[in-house]
Amino acid sequence: MVDALNNDLLTHGSQPSTRTVEVVRLYVSGGHNFFGCHGKPPGENPAIEVSEIECVAGHGVRGDRFSGYKENYKGQITFFALETYDAICQALQVRDKQLSVFRRNVITAGVDLNELIGREFRIQGVRFRGTEECRPCHWMDQAFAPGAFDFLKGRGGLRAVILSDGVLRKCCE
Repeated sequence: MVDALNNDLLTHGSQPSTRTVEVVRLYVSGGHNFFGCHGKPPGENPAIEVSEIECVAGHGVRGDRFSGYKENYKGQITFFALETYDAICQALQVRDKQLSVFRRNVITAGVDLNELIGREFRIQGVRFRGTEECRPCHWMDQAFAPGAFDFLKGRGGLRAVILSDGVLRKCCE
């Protein structure tokens, strides 16, 4: 079994496969901007880019707003694909927005995140189980650009639970 920085085991049904998954960016935010703010103005808590995050099994990302949020919470950690960011920037002609506006913890490259829904997978030795799409909220048109909410339907990222303790590190610049 290969478990290196950029070479991780993805379990698809009973057949494990090795696929390259890059951790491009990592973010934590100590507070909510959109979650629970329906009908109110968004919060102003920054998503801070970090070089590594500590994943705590069954709990969440240490220092993040959803860490310990509630028992068995299905969004203990969130993932977003760099490929989706590139596609939405091109489709909506946006060049001035950072990846942090999507408020996901882990930005990946090289994997279709929707394929991980309902499956266990491992990145950099940390085990996860994909629970559902991280659906876009109505705030995306305001946070990113008009049309973002519709564009992100079906590709808003991945929510997951953390199955083992460990640290994820950004692997590339």
